[in-house]
Amino acid sequence: MESKSRREFIKNTTALVSSSFLLPEHVFNIVSSPKLSKNIIGHGDFQYRADLSWGNLNPSKTPVNDCHEMVQDKNGRIFLLTNETKNNVIIYDLSGKLMKTWGHDFAGAHGLTLNDEGGEEFLYITDIASHAVYKTTLEGKVLLKLAFPKALEGQYNSEKYYPTETAIAANGDIYVADGYGTQLILQYDAQGMFLRKFGGMGWLWKELLENRYPDKIQWENEPEQVDPSLLNNAHGITLDRRKKKPELLVTSRMDNMIKRFTLDGKFIANIEIPGAFVCRAVVDEQYMYAAVLRSDRPSRDETGFVTILNNDDHVISNPGGSPPVYRGSKLVQIEQQEKLFKHPHDVCIDNDKNLYIPQWNANKVYPIKLVRV
Repeated sequence: MESKSRREFIKNTTALVSSSFLLPEHVFNIVSSPKLSKNIIGHGDFQYRADLSWGNLNPSKTPVNDCHEMVQDKNGRIFLLTNETKNNVIIYDLSGKLMKTWGHDFAGAHGLTLNDEGGEEFLYITDIASHAVYKTTLEGKVLLKLAFPKALEGQYNSEKYYPTETAIAANGDIYVADGYGTQLILQYDAQGMFLRKFGGMGWLWKELLENRYPDKIQWENEPEQVDPSLLNNAHGITLDRRKKKPELLVTSRMDNMIKRFTLDGKFIANIEIPGAFVCRAVVDEQYMYAAVLRSDRPSRDETGFVTILNNDDHVISNPGGSPPVYRGSKLVQIEQQEKLFKHPHDVCIDNDKNLYIPQWNANKVYPIKLVRV
């Protein structure tokens, strides 16, 4: 016969399991001991194991569509931006536990930038569906909306304005990349007054718009790019404070490169990353990180990885990708090597130098955490 203590244990355990169905969602995604993959990815000092359980939520209650970008505030919370209007912003703690959600109006939510302004942090959200940029509090209150600038009316159609990313200078100036539109970088002051534009559309983006099929682009017959400041998919823009004078890092994704500009829009140099369709650059200490949406050509689906560069703009690790090899000063073309990612869209780095990778067009999966080893 069962002992009384055993029967009491079973009774109490059954009651606890039954009552768990009444608990809130966040109870189910507490990660006490993450299950890391056996495979180590990356190279040199930047190697990682994947934690595929981090941040997984109940999709019927807290769904995601495309997971576009992630940032971490000074309190350690991680903010995820998705274009799922049931909850555009999902806030996690470091363990991957759900803390809060907000936002229902950003059907084209794409870019997410965090900026500290006098000790208070704010978010800048780009929404390609509404052709606008929104400055919000961390709780979701909209403080400023930047729509198509009136100063450019007549120069191009506002319906062709598709802002994808922002960068904020120390003086509050806001830089907006029209990465799915005209390929211009638009500069505003902190109050939203338009100041200037620079960049512009390169030949690859023009050809893509004309035939709309990446496979039909005549890559082998590339015309000479006379103006190096022109951009082909200005998908991301980032402020780089690593040098004495801050610079802008602007993605030219179809060129497989990131371009350096001064804060007043003058072209400085190219950072070539052959084979890498990079999203935005993310600077952490002396290193630059970037999600690579695809390898080699825009038509090669589900071939993404992550790339990491040092302060000399040399690639030193490609988690999920092939090892970086230089022949002289030229980087050999890199490509996906591990089938971990589909379409990485951003990189968030925590204080322990772990990485969080949200993905576009990846069957609505939650972000993947890469634990540094």
